[in-house]
Amino acid sequence: MPTHRFDPDFTDNVIHAMGPKTSPRFRQLMTGLIRHVHDFARENEVTVEEWMAGVQLMNWAGQMSNDKRNEGQLVCDVIGLESLVDEITFKLADEAEDTPTATAILGPFFRADTPYRKNGDNIVKGVPDGEMVFMHGQVIDFTTKKPLVGATVEVWQAATNGLYEQQDPNQEEFNLRGKFKTDEEGRYYFYCLRPTPYPVPDDGPAGKLLKLMDRHPYRPAHIHIIATIDGYKPLTTQIFDSKDKYLTNDSVFAVKDSLIVDFVPRKDDPQAGLELNYNVKLVPQQSSSTNGVNNA
Repeated sequence: MPTHRFDPDFTDNVIHAMGPKTSPRFRQLMTGLIRHVHDFARENEVTVEEWMAGVQLMNWAGQMSNDKRNEGQLVCDVIGLESLVDEITFKLADEAEDTPTATAILGPFFRADTPYRKNGDNIVKGVPDGEMVFMHGQVIDFTTKKPLVGATVEVWQAATNGLYEQQDPNQEEFNLRGKFKTDEEGRYYFYCLRPTPYPVPDDGPAGKLLKLMDRHPYRPAHIHIIATIDGYKPLTTQIFDSKDKYLTNDSVFAVKDSLIVDFVPRKDDPQAGLELNYNVKLVPQQSSSTNGVNNA
């Protein structure tokens, strides 16, 4: 008769405590979560002191989070959870319709209140040491290849000092951010910075975890994009500079090969010495697939 160091029925009792009004999907998720967490605790013989350290870390992340910084999301990022969920979501879409997809995590520095700007605007203020880029492209229907007029392309990036504007009191509010509406040919275009690598913030629980795991905090140079239009599934992605040394060692594991881009020389433009042509392909809402995005 096998003996158990710990109560063999405890986990099942917790799972079975869910009542009949629990939705099937929520029951499935909570059953898996409870079982995995309990198995983890037993297998590693987690002590009260270790458990409390984890609770305090979660509390710390919540206390640091606000409308300008999501530390809980950053904790998920540095252990690869958000990028794994992204991979799962879009692998399911691939299997459903065999369509190319390329998305990336939202990241902790998105701002829902970013203002609209006019096509051709410069989103860079007070960053004298950066390389200027003219970024442009079309938003098109993935299936028909027709341009989508009036789509919103939202972008944000860090300054060359490694800080997003809400982290940096010396930057103007909404610096290096903007929403753009595509024109009658589905085009968007604006001036931005060639992105530079930067460390994720190390003053909170995510930074503490990285130090405890003896990992570097750097993210490869990237620009965030969200593309939306009525009738199509919204796209959230990041695009990465092909010359960056952290492409294979991103601290949040978000790089996909199809999101790596080349910045090329631009001639006869006093505002920018580089350009980036990047087309976004959206999937209609009625499709079972997620959004796709491809380089042109």
